[in-house]
Amino acid sequence: MTKQLTVSIGQHSSAGVKEINQDSYGVLVPTEPQLSSKGIAIAMADGISSSNVSQIASETAIKGFIQDYYSTSDSWSVKTSAQRVLKATNSWLFAQTKNSPYRFNKDKGYICTFSAIVLKSNTAHLFHCGDSRIYRVVGANLELLTDDHRHTIDADTSYLTRALGVHDTLELDYKTLPLNEGDVFFLATDGVYEFLAEKDVAKLINQTLAEKACLDSLAQDLVNRALEA
Repeated sequence: MTKQLTVSIGQHSSAGVKEINQDSYGVLVPTEPQLSSKGIAIAMADGISSSNVSQIASETAIKGFIQDYYSTSDSWSVKTSAQRVLKATNSWLFAQTKNSPYRFNKDKGYICTFSAIVLKSNTAHLFHCGDSRIYRVVGANLELLTDDHRHTIDADTSYLTRALGVHDTLELDYKTLPLNEGDVFFLATDGVYEFLAEKDVAKLINQTLAEKACLDSLAQDLVNRALEA
């Protein structure tokens, strides 16, 4: 007997010390037949702090991905569907910057990181560019599943080497992982993972799961702890 794919999700975002929240996230758990044909989509984007319009980029990336991925042909693979949607979004964001007053200064333009998981059948499909991160909880630890696309010059200076909207073509990381019952994934922007120890995050997640407590409350607690730190 085949089990139906089900998930439990907790999510939270905060502007933190800034006036504008430049993060965006989205989840869609469709009904059948799309649950089987397309799976469950989870995505997170983070605008760059040097830009006053990057929140538009992150909102566009998430809304576009969640809506357009499920509009692609059922004959396409998860990889093909997601990549075509994200390349179209990247082209739109790049054009927005090119046709704006920020065309000579990309750091002010329509740019955001992007990380997503599509859970389909017994496989997790990961898509990633930028420095937001996807982890998997393994026992008492977090296993980092993505690479940061960031070049560090010194302690105070670094820049993204890859993100949505930076270049007219998109270089996207893609990998698949086998899914097992009980797998736990954790997506976070640099505003969270840079200020929290991985073991502390894993401990809080495991405690919450053991107590069957609210995952939204856990997400809010992690964001609040990062802000306090």
